[in-house]
Amino acid sequence: MNPAALVAIVPLAPLAAALLIGAALTFRRHDGDAAERPSARIAVVGGALALLVMLLLDGLAVVHGAPGQVRLGTWFSAGRFEIPLSFTLDALSLGFGTLVALIAFLTLRFSVNYMHREPGFHRYFFGLSLFAAGMLTLVLAGNSALAFVGWELAGVSSYLLIGYAWERASASENAVRAFVTNRIGDAGFIVGIAATFHWVGTAEWPGFAAGVGALDTLAAGLMAFGFVVAALAKSAQVPFAPWIARALEGPTPSSAIFYGALMVHAGVFLLIRIEPLLIRAPALMALLVLLGLASALYGWLSGLTQTDVKSALTFATTTQVGLMFLWCGLGWFDLAAWHLALHASWRAYQFLLAPSYMHLLDGPTRPVSSWLGRRRRLYTAALERFWLEPAADWLLVRPTRGLGRDVNAFDEQVVDRLIGRGETGRDERADEVARGYGALGWGLESLSRGLARFEARLLMEGEGGRLGQLLRRVGEYLQAIEALLERPRYLLLLVMVTFVVIL
Repeated sequence: MNPAALVAIVPLAPLAAALLIGAALTFRRHDGDAAERPSARIAVVGGALALLVMLLLDGLAVVHGAPGQVRLGTWFSAGRFEIPLSFTLDALSLGFGTLVALIAFLTLRFSVNYMHREPGFHRYFFGLSLFAAGMLTLVLAGNSALAFVGWELAGVSSYLLIGYAWERASASENAVRAFVTNRIGDAGFIVGIAATFHWVGTAEWPGFAAGVGALDTLAAGLMAFGFVVAALAKSAQVPFAPWIARALEGPTPSSAIFYGALMVHAGVFLLIRIEPLLIRAPALMALLVLLGLASALYGWLSGLTQTDVKSALTFATTTQVGLMFLWCGLGWFDLAAWHLALHASWRAYQFLLAPSYMHLLDGPTRPVSSWLGRRRRLYTAALERFWLEPAADWLLVRPTRGLGRDVNAFDEQVVDRLIGRGETGRDERADEVARGYGALGWGLESLSRGLARFEARLLMEGEGGRLGQLLRRVGEYLQAIEALLERPRYLLLLVMVTFVVIL
């Protein structure tokens, strides 16, 4: 069997499931309880097909050895830059690809009954199938550019499922907050890809591993820094840790696959993949040790003060992932890989079992440990999650609002004066064109008078003339299109079209 033909099926199977569910939603083919079974069946079959192909690839690797780099063609080429459509089938990708496919399939199957009669049943399976496609693309990608596509698919589907209950203001706000925070990591990933092309000349993982050996410490550190920022943001490590606690707005099965098992470990997988580069950047290795240890302590202490199951599991996940970053910083990448696989499996089971804990536990919530309760300052800091959330708001929200105020002030004090508007911002003589001053003001005034003449002659005569009637008809069409785009199913269609263009 040709591995090149098989490996393409793995991410395409759940992606095709997502597209089919999205198309059915768009054209109202899946609506109501009666249509739950087709949507669930499409999603589960897509996940099962991906898992079966991964197991087949594992069997071929055991018999004939790991295929290594598999190239299907050229994705993008410009000058000396070329990005192949390739997959890496080494021990790391095959192992984690199988783990991702297995957990995705189990979560999809679990969700069939759990999400029964939920208003967004079909939308949920669309997002979960899309996420499975993104994670499989990420772990199997043969180069950093294709891995970034999977990285983004996973991020977008996470945003869609955090905001699953979009009618709740908190769900929408937390989805946007998580999305914006992760964009910082995405920017770091893009910087890393650009630096890879600049210093190594190729984005292929085998060429990347061979090319970084010739880099000096400074170049290796600059290249690795972008990937490290991406890993820290995606895995919710300090200082990007606050967003994961707000991401629990989505349904419990999505929390299991996103923040318990798979997506939260994507940053660790990226660090393991760029091991040859990190070894040549000792300063960043030391930084990983410090931030990993800080994240582990942050998750452990904050988790001791939580009273609900999902939050406690989330902070426990932050602790364990922080330890994985610590192992990577110490150079123990094999230990980090084993830790990732074991923790992802166990935490997925715990998250899926979380709704049953309230029935399994017959006593009150465990009180805070006595040693922590006696240390009031430490207890308060842990209860407030070490004030990282307000710090993130101060670093992200306040600068954004300040930029808006500055743009508004520039518009009032500079642009308004250039076009000749008074300090009140509005000409009191409504029937006259505002007078302008200077060359720019005179030009805009002349243009406005010409447009006013055009409007008076062609639009205001009688019932508006033919041009006015045509414009009104175009306006009616545009309003109808706008009304359609406001419906969720058409928004999903636009998202699908965007992904098709990207891929």
